[in-house]
Amino acid sequence: MSETPATLSLAKARRLVIKIGSALLVDAATGTLKSDWLRALAQDVAQAKARGADVVLVSSGSIALGRRVLDLPRGDLALEQSQAAAAVGQIRLARAYEEVLGPHGITTAQVLVTLEDTEDRRRYLNTRATMETLLGLGVVPIVNENDTVATDEIRYGDNDRLAAQVAITIGADQLALLSDVDGLYTGNPHTDPLARRLDFVADVTPEIEAMAGDPVSGLSKGGMKTKIMAARTATHGGCAMVIAAGSPLRPLSAIEAGAPCTWFAAMGDPQAARKRWIAAMKPRGVLRVDAGAAAALGQGKSLLPAGVVAVEGRFGRGEPVGIEGPAGTLAIGLVRYSAEEARLILGRRSDAIAEVLGYAGRGALVHRDDMVL
Repeated sequence: MSETPATLSLAKARRLVIKIGSALLVDAATGTLKSDWLRALAQDVAQAKARGADVVLVSSGSIALGRRVLDLPRGDLALEQSQAAAAVGQIRLARAYEEVLGPHGITTAQVLVTLEDTEDRRRYLNTRATMETLLGLGVVPIVNENDTVATDEIRYGDNDRLAAQVAITIGADQLALLSDVDGLYTGNPHTDPLARRLDFVADVTPEIEAMAGDPVSGLSKGGMKTKIMAARTATHGGCAMVIAAGSPLRPLSAIEAGAPCTWFAAMGDPQAARKRWIAAMKPRGVLRVDAGAAAALGQGKSLLPAGVVAVEGRFGRGEPVGIEGPAGTLAIGLVRYSAEEARLILGRRSDAIAEVLGYAGRGALVHRDDMVL
């Protein structure tokens, strides 16, 4: 069934990514944290967790917090100044989230990433595995761009697009961009009296992209353009997205209660989108499996080293490989070991991997979530 404004609700999210802008978190005049707002947000996060949702926070604010501590000037900072401010502010930001979520019995984790972490398949798999493990343990990851080491060439540059990529990486079904605007308008509402907010966007078309304006906040790097870019990424990855004003206390509850916002419909579901992405890849090698492994794959199971009889080609961890059985091609998937490692462990039981490789590896050679039959 296609999504409509009536079917979209944060209360239905199974895995929710929430992006929080600097202007919401840090007072522009004083450079200090808005503690009351953050405590109220923690109530919303706890409520989402209580109904069974996984929650990830993509939070700006480290540079804004750090620049005050270091007494850096207003306006644009040199790269090394931004990195220094991020280093100082990030530790304060992480502690702030720990302090507001801890009383709700929620454990937090800090995850710092760069653009390279999602463009490189090996790093992508590492990030995905870490996030999946954290979420499986009930943790709320606090994600931010690793501003202390990122250069202009490996930066997202804004957390809107980072949040969308995180949503795709973890297979989230909903993404909420909390901002200083309450949705997408047909024009700039500050200058166009006829501009109207769109409640629902079925598809991010060139006409929708043309409606985006420029940043209006002194702290925020992202504007509506970056939000529309995020919407395109998220929705094509099977994740619905909402843009809403984050300034009210308990902003997620406000959205659920019908506060003004703009919803963007997902194009299919996250797992199907991921499978399409994998299916479009060109295999770098082949794993040949026995009849038992072929039957197990047909039942939706992962490929274990014990069922592999031969490894062909040269490939690194995270690269696509074909999987072939006695009767021909069975699947394509992202392999969790390099070709050299796969040759060492083929035919072995998973509990023997550590003894062969000298370190504890992953049990599956290709996990079912990374495979298309």
